[in-house]
Amino acid sequence: MSETSIRKIYQCIANRRQMFRMFDRHIQRPNQWAGDDCALYRGEWFEINQPSHDYMFEILPPLFMRGDLFALREYLTGSITSVFFKLWIDGTMRYFHAYCDLSDQGSLDRMRAAIVEREAVRTMTRDERLEHIWSSTADDYRGYAGDRWPETDRGQRTVTLWSPGRGTILKLLAGLTTDEIKAKVPVQLRHLPDAIAA
Repeated sequence: MSETSIRKIYQCIANRRQMFRMFDRHIQRPNQWAGDDCALYRGEWFEINQPSHDYMFEILPPLFMRGDLFALREYLTGSITSVFFKLWIDGTMRYFHAYCDLSDQGSLDRMRAAIVEREAVRTMTRDERLEHIWSSTADDYRGYAGDRWPETDRGQRTVTLWSPGRGTILKLLAGLTTDEIKAKVPVQLRHLPDAIAA
């Protein structure tokens, strides 16, 4: 798992319902059983609340436990599984879920380091804003570009949004303007400064 593949996908603290929605955030992808989806999930992470962390610890015996983390016994795809972290950050115990590739020795340590480093600053990159929009948008209002889109856009993520003068439109997630992103990000996150890298 390279440093660039590690990415925060939700900017708030997810409760149990939101956590399970995050687990299924790629469920609508085209050809979901046709190939290796490891790259799609590898390195995704988000913060959860303590009850969600404890619930996941209690539902099945973990594959393994190591101090501040445990891994789920059931693999998502290939060698990717859910890993739950309990980390002290700025004097507070916080809880995180991440998809780690257990075939990559050192991936757990890199994930832990990336989370701690990222949480030390209160900024958001454009990509983090887009990932948050994707994660928090209901399934009925997000999807993938199909046959009606130009061939170069097919398979890319889309979201439905309201546009002044145009009404409800379907747009590529990656093509959202700064104003459209600002409108879709929760109010409490709009003030966060832009970051060049997370």
